[in-house]
Amino acid sequence: MSRRQILERLQADKTFDLLIVGGGATGCGVALDAATRGLDVALVERDDFAQGTSSKSTKLVHGGVRYLEKAILKADKEQFALVHEGLRERGYLLRNAPHLAHPVQLMTPVDSWKDAAYLFAGLTMYDLLAGRLGLGHSRFVTRSKAQRLFPTLRLGKAKGAVLYYDGQFNDARMAVTLARTAALHGATCANHVEVIDLVRENGRLCGAVLRDVNSGETWQVRARGIINATGPFSDGLRRMDDQNACDILKVSSGIHLVIDPGHTPPHLGLMVPRTDDGRVLFMIPWQGHVVFGTTDEPVDISRDPVPTQEDIDYLLNYAGRYLSRPLSRDDVRAAWCGLRPLVFEADKSCTQELARTHVIEVSPGGLLTITGGKWTSYRRMAEDTIDRADAAFELGLQRPCVTRDLRVIGSRGFVRGAHAEMARDFGVDPALARGLFELHGDETPLILTLAREEGLMDRLHPAHNYIGAQVAFAVRHEMAVHLTDVMVRRLPLGLVDVQHTLEASAPAADIMAQELGWDAATRQREMEALAAYLAAWRPAPDAATT
Repeated sequence: MSRRQILERLQADKTFDLLIVGGGATGCGVALDAATRGLDVALVERDDFAQGTSSKSTKLVHGGVRYLEKAILKADKEQFALVHEGLRERGYLLRNAPHLAHPVQLMTPVDSWKDAAYLFAGLTMYDLLAGRLGLGHSRFVTRSKAQRLFPTLRLGKAKGAVLYYDGQFNDARMAVTLARTAALHGATCANHVEVIDLVRENGRLCGAVLRDVNSGETWQVRARGIINATGPFSDGLRRMDDQNACDILKVSSGIHLVIDPGHTPPHLGLMVPRTDDGRVLFMIPWQGHVVFGTTDEPVDISRDPVPTQEDIDYLLNYAGRYLSRPLSRDDVRAAWCGLRPLVFEADKSCTQELARTHVIEVSPGGLLTITGGKWTSYRRMAEDTIDRADAAFELGLQRPCVTRDLRVIGSRGFVRGAHAEMARDFGVDPALARGLFELHGDETPLILTLAREEGLMDRLHPAHNYIGAQVAFAVRHEMAVHLTDVMVRRLPLGLVDVQHTLEASAPAADIMAQELGWDAATRQREMEALAAYLAAWRPAPDAATT
């Protein structure tokens, strides 16, 4: 469905069952749950799908190792339930989006036999809680074995290491895939459309005034219920409903660095269970590079948070403690920052102590807010939200939730390893076929057919397995509107290497100009907007190199 058709549906003279505000993990998950239960749903996102927090995670699908430790040490039932739920949801996500998510093995060095026993016992419990949805068994390895498995790791006084499994995924593409799957089931999902006002009748919300960010056009949409799924910005929409509403969130900043491959083995990551200030850090292979993070600092809310040089240096310092070759800012290919919405608890002294539970509230005016939580549990959050919406807005649902076993677009005919056949059938490089398969799953033949028929097989950049056909496909089928939508979220190139993204922007912009009818001035503005967006993602060089 084209953008024009999506906007026409949003502007139709009708009343939707639900208007969902926010197109991140939560909003897209809620739209999918609602649509598959037979509701007529509209979703609007001010920016692009997953442009904020939902594309800037650690790329882990996890139960939460650190939450399990807190649950045991503090006898915290809430944290324990959070881990149990997260491990189940981890299994569902990997099963329902196998092209975007897969298991990853992580190593944690231990400096004493006591620490080894403690960590191994905790991770064994972690495995047991996952039950039939487990990904593998934790095990202890000797120091020499750990060094062979992870040659670049500085083991210091370590006696050995513990290995365990979690899940890994492509977060930005997962959000877009959820929106597309919701649309397949009848939802109307629009990015770059914002809510500028809420509409009431007899003291109750009955709709909103929307604005197309691209054209400036405004109109009113009616809905039986409105769901606030705006993540870190939830309190802002709550105050649009009630200017006296008290904040329910604390927001923290999470920064990640992306460095070149070779610092970790291709299929093994590093988990640092406890830094000097109590954080957990991960260094994980992702998209042919290595993601390292994350920080956890209280911050003020901003639309496009910028990584600070201090936080970048903090991560580089910790990387130097664990890698045989210290890292510098010159080793960083990209550095990005996301905001985490953490539910406020007055008795917690810092954001690291806040549980990643989700909270649902319904205001007197009828605004349902779903906030908190984490990517892994998006599906359960959506199920709980629609159950609550059914009661709050008297929707009269006739169908139960079905998303636990619902395969998303790209996975319905997915056969692991099928990229080898596609490489043979289309006569392309096996590495290219695999790269496409890991982003598009069973839609890969559509991409390759488009590439062959329309001459769009050339790589956008020689160092990466992205081709022109993916840009055209993103515009035609994945609701990409701007060059940044494509280069950062439909293709994860912007999250991996800023310089290469800028070098690939010209051929991508040429294709989008052809698809969307851009003139030369618009094309230039799009390239400048991409460069401006990524400017803060490139760390300042080390002093010695300036």
